[in-house]
Amino acid sequence: MSAQARPSAIGPVITRYLALKTALGRRYAIERRVLETLETFLQTTGPAAELTPETFEAWAQTLQHLAPTVRRNRLRIVRNLCLYRRRTEPASFLPDLALFPAPHQPQAPYIYTSSEIGRLLRAASSLSPTPECPLRPHVFHLAVVLLYTTGLRRGELLRLTLDDYAPDEHVLVIHETKFHKSRRVPLSPTTTRELGRYLQARRRHHLSISATTPLLAHGVATLRGYTGVGLGAGFRRLLTTSAIRTPEGRWPRIHDLRHTFAVHALVRWYRTGVDVQAKLPLLATYMGHVSIVSTAYYLPFIEPLRALASARFAHRYGALVGAEGPR
Repeated sequence: MSAQARPSAIGPVITRYLALKTALGRRYAIERRVLETLETFLQTTGPAAELTPETFEAWAQTLQHLAPTVRRNRLRIVRNLCLYRRRTEPASFLPDLALFPAPHQPQAPYIYTSSEIGRLLRAASSLSPTPECPLRPHVFHLAVVLLYTTGLRRGELLRLTLDDYAPDEHVLVIHETKFHKSRRVPLSPTTTRELGRYLQARRRHHLSISATTPLLAHGVATLRGYTGVGLGAGFRRLLTTSAIRTPEGRWPRIHDLRHTFAVHALVRWYRTGVDVQAKLPLLATYMGHVSIVSTAYYLPFIEPLRALASARFAHRYGALVGAEGPR
């Protein structure tokens, strides 16, 4: 915004709104950019321009080059601002959600079987080292182990450094990530042993084990962390070698390992007879979620969860249901 530009009628509202969100501990960086774009646009429509159905539609037209999901998200940012404004100005304009681009239909997750996880690990171990990555088999074996046993997000895994692993405590430290939360992730004995073998392999090859180097790294003289593209390409090779495809014939995603981690945790709890509802907050914390509402997204009601939940219900309440009888 230039020094000479006059704020639009909604400019002060934007300022108060962003100040409130910042005071609540939210970064709101994307939201700030979107609202600043709106403010700049309104300034071009005339002095003290107001946000109306007409000006909102005109601003929305400037977003047509973006994907529908991105456009919808930006329009929702402005709508949230308008909802805030309505608290003190009930007659102010509020965009209609029905006129927004249709929401993206999320891709159904693929839940790997335990057998498929074993095939991925064997495929990783069979990878050939390269001059650029002598630890290639070890790196991808560890990547599959960590993703499956901890439910880490791909970005969290790629950002890990050796300093983020506390071997004495068997814990990974995940620094401020999605939802701006940091957390400590306890590791199973199997995962701890896998990390130990990986670090021993790095020492044998005289590769750096300094605290700041990436955990998953390639290179020799200088170790570099994997990018999302690099990890994805290697993971697709594992899927091809393992002959793992979805029922629709596509490759599963790396992110599906996070879904698999959550579903397999519930399956274990059902089979051991623990109180699943009491465990869900622990699962949410472990996965770095704000609440169990976010965790529920990772728990599609599929087999064998459906059968296990139904069996538990029948065991506990089957007699009561049967006692009702036909009426």
